[in-house]
Amino acid sequence: MSMLKEFRDFAVKGNVVDLAVGVIIGAAFGKIVDSLVKDIIMPIVGALFGGLDFSNYFIALAKIPENYTGPHTYEGLTKAGVPLFAYGSFITIALNFIILAFIIFQFVRLFNKARNRFAAEQPPEAPAAPAASEVYLKEIRDALVSRKA
Repeated sequence: MSMLKEFRDFAVKGNVVDLAVGVIIGAAFGKIVDSLVKDIIMPIVGALFGGLDFSNYFIALAKIPENYTGPHTYEGLTKAGVPLFAYGSFITIALNFIILAFIIFQFVRLFNKARNRFAAEQPPEAPAAPAASEVYLKEIRDALVSRKA
């Protein structure tokens, strides 16, 4: 029973819950950025470079079967079982990463600016009152010093 209690204590700690929320939000945010790159940025890049579609840039690593009549696209050849060196897909994923990293950098930068501004507006905290034992020790010290004088 103690192991279950330890696990429960571990699972409900603030850091673990915060991490879980961060992972879930990160996954959702990754999908948004993936859509941004795939549906908005890549078509614009394709239009600028003459119909470029990075997802269909690949090199077939084996001979395409002679009886294959489907499209010679990444999806079609993958379904046909042809091994592909899909460097176009890698370029798209790398672009996803760069954009995601830049967006996260901007969010962290904004968060740090806001936190620094908020910290600057806060009045400094008053020092905590000394503990009773410290007060008594200072009184004893002062009494001993006044006896010597």
